[in-house]
Amino acid sequence: MRKHFLVVMSAVLCICAWPSHADESARAQMKGLDEQVQEVKSDVLNIAAELNQLEEKLLYPSDTHLAVFVSLAHGETLRLDAVQVQIDGKLATHYIYSFKELDALRRGGVQRIYSGNIATGAHEIAVSVSGKLANGKDYTQTERFPFTKEIKPKLIGVMLAGPDAAQPGIHLGDW
Repeated sequence: MRKHFLVVMSAVLCICAWPSHADESARAQMKGLDEQVQEVKSDVLNIAAELNQLEEKLLYPSDTHLAVFVSLAHGETLRLDAVQVQIDGKLATHYIYSFKELDALRRGGVQRIYSGNIATGAHEIAVSVSGKLANGKDYTQTERFPFTKEIKPKLIGVMLAGPDAAQPGIHLGDW
């Protein structure tokens, strides 16, 4: 009797464990839904990228756009703590650097520190730098530069170098 019971139970378990047509159909539907979700995610990301581009064009039209980029001179040992940018005497941005950001700048990275709108004509940019020298002394420096904004986007590069560099100071250039 017990033997028959075990045989019957084994047969019932095998039948229940056997994948049914309904299970396969459900799996196929789930796979189809996963693919649709991935497609929708991709579409949303593409739309977001397009909206960001449109927003930038609206916020920063090419005839008034100004962008300021910061980089460190090659081999610079200055530990950059902060950079402040003023345009025509008004604070445009103030940025405090983390260790990772400073490391990226030392390895040749460039940071867009400011992006905004400015009228065409003559202007002045003031760049202030604070940090520590290799010997541990505090370092601060401010330089002022005149520049002209034309009817096209203006890209300004600011190269930073401590007093021990081959060309010490703050250097401004067009990009």
